This record gives sequence, C-alpha cells and structure tokens, in this order.
Amino acid sequence: MISTDQQKIQELLTRGVSEVIVHEELEKKLMSGKKLRIKFGIDPTGAELHIGHAVPLRKLRQFQDMGHQIILLIGDYTAMIGDPTGRSQTRPILALEQIKTNMQTYVEQASLVLNMSNVEIRHNSEWYGAENFTHLLMDLSSKITVARVLERDDFKKRMSEGSDIQMQEILYPLLQGYDSVALKADVELGGSDQKFNLLMGRKLQKRYDQPEQDVITVPLLEGTDGEKKMSKSYGNYIALRDSPEEMYGKVLSIPDALIFKYFELATDATLLQIEDYKKQLAAGANPRDIKMKLALAITSLYHGENGARVGQEYFQSTIQNKERPDEIPELKPTAYDPVTVLVEAGFCKSKSEAKREIDGGGVKLNDKKVVGYDAPIKSGDIIQKGKRFFVKII
Repeated sequence: MISTDQQKIQELLTRGVSEVIVHEELEKKLMSGKKLRIKFGIDPTGAELHIGHAVPLRKLRQFQDMGHQIILLIGDYTAMIGDPTGRSQTRPILALEQIKTNMQTYVEQASLVLNMSNVEIRHNSEWYGAENFTHLLMDLSSKITVARVLERDDFKKRMSEGSDIQMQEILYPLLQGYDSVALKADVELGGSDQKFNLLMGRKLQKRYDQPEQDVITVPLLEGTDGEKKMSKSYGNYIALRDSPEEMYGKVLSIPDALIFKYFELATDATLLQIEDYKKQLAAGANPRDIKMKLALAITSLYHGENGARVGQEYFQSTIQNKERPDEIPELKPTAYDPVTVLVEAGFCKSKSEAKREIDGGGVKLNDKKVVGYDAPIKSGDIIQKGKRFFVKII
C-alpha cells in the first residue's frame, strides 16, 4: 500500500508536470527525507505576475509544504539582457530603472502563492554586479562552446530565417545556468520552453564540480485567447492582482477547451474532482456551469471565498442579467479621450493596452463601440470596457 508521503511525492512529480530530469534520482532524494534547495528564477521584465507565473510558483509551494528550502531568484541582471526563449527577434534591452520599478512588488505578489517567511530571496546582480564579473565571465564562457549554445531550436530557426542573434542572447543561457552554480541548487523549476536553459544549469554545475541539479518543467498556460501563452505582451493574461470582478470574468472568457487544463494547473481541485467535472460535461452539462466553478476556485485562491462571491455576483448582475451596476464609479479625467479614461479608471495598465482594447472593439461609449483613440467624451458619458467595467465621466 502506498504511504501518504509517497502519494504526495507522486503528485508532486506528475500533476502539472511536463518532464522531470532525472525522475528516478529526484524521487529517491525526496523519499530519503533530505532537505533540498529548490530554485525558481524570474526576470522582472514586467510589473505584473499572472496565473501563468503561478503554475511554477504553485509547484514551489508543494515543495515548501514538504519542508524543502525554496529559492526565489529575481533576475534583475539577466532582465537587462532578455531571455531569447521563444523569441523570433531580439528583446529590447531594459533600463535598470525600469527593472527596479518592475520588481518592487514581485515579493508581495509571490506571497499570494508562497509562504514568504521562509523563502530565500536572491538577486543575480549579487554575483553579476560584483567587481570580479569580468573574471567570472571569462571563466564561465570557457565552459561551454558557441556551437553548443547555437543548438537551441530558437537560434536554429532564426539563423535559417536570416535573423540576427545578438551576443548577449548567446550569453543568456550561460548566465541563467551559472545562477544554479551560485545558489548550489538541487532542483530547478521552469516552463517547458525553458528546458535548454535549465539543462545548461546541470552542465555548468558539473563543470564547476557540483552535483547536477534535477530539472522539473511545467506546461505553459495559454491565455484567455486560448492560443498564445499567457503574457502581458499579448494582453491575454489574468494578473494575480486583478480585482475579484476582473479575475472571475476573465476566467469565464477562456475557451471551453482549456477548462480542465486550468483546473489542473491553476486550482487546488483534486484529481477526483476534476474527473467528476469531466464526467458531468460528458453527460451533457453546460460548459458554462463548470467554468463558473473554475472561476470561483481560481478567484478564491487570491481573494478568499468572500472575494470570489463578489466576483460571481458582479458577473451575474452585469453579464447574465445584462444590467449595469447599481453604482457606477465616477472619474474626472485629465483628458477627455477614451485612452486616458481607460488608464486613469484603472481598466488598462498602460496607454498601449488601452489602444489594443479599443482596436479589438472591447470599449463602448454610451453603449456604442468606440472607434478611434480620440473619440470625444463629455461629462455624463459612460465608458464601458468589456462586459464588466463601467465608469461615469464628470
């Protein structure tokens, strides 16, 4: 009969996991009771964490609940270079001030998933910003050949298309790999698209005479469009700091085909519960009813049961019953145009995001679709974003 510890380890290594390298070795370490150092790195290329980021964070929490040491590595140095993974062209280089701004709330946001009281929080500027960085870079670059780095699929594709690959992009996998050396990581987590970089950590640890870390990759979570991976760049994300109303409504907007992937990766629903929902759907249940359970489960994780109920009630009154809220917040904008209003009302986090919403037909002025960024707005008008967000102009 399988013990409770074995069941926890099996679920840790299988649920929401794409691949474990090396599975047998890591399972043996976990069964031994040894306290492991579990690393997850994230570059602060944006200010918001979303539930796609929460997939590896939730896996970290499983390790944390089993007594292992969690390391949250903030890549403040590597963010300036930009991870080339999945990119068809070079990322723009971020300024240090922008990176500092982005990472200000990372710990606060991560605390929505992790118990931060015993998380080891590190920044890779600790070793890359040191005075001996030139010596370190020379030593590090001697460990791996250029040919080995250029084997990655992203680079092969870009070379075949005649696209440039910048030198800093070639260095990026080495820098991420050396993070594992500096932290003496036993395990590193990352998205399935990060496999090359994670394996680089194993190679460099071996070359620095350290035990090789095991690697766990997790699936990428598609965004609300159901096509591209969740990303602020694509505007298809559900932020950890979204309001209950916004979070609940965004979950309901995902395609039906993603319901059970979201249940597995983004909720605490048991596998038996998920299987029961699948049976209900197969028996003819309305996908919307099951999706409402999903929206309630996800919103509860970040806003509690009461917050989730608020999100649900708001949806039912404004969407299902096609009503405007009883109380619409008022706004006196600094400029009377839809882009300014969307940003200052908090419906969009930037002017570029507001323009994307307008271009996509998701913004209304007095129940009529807004056409153009300079559509005139006057006092008494009501601006609506999507089906859930209203503001009255004064």
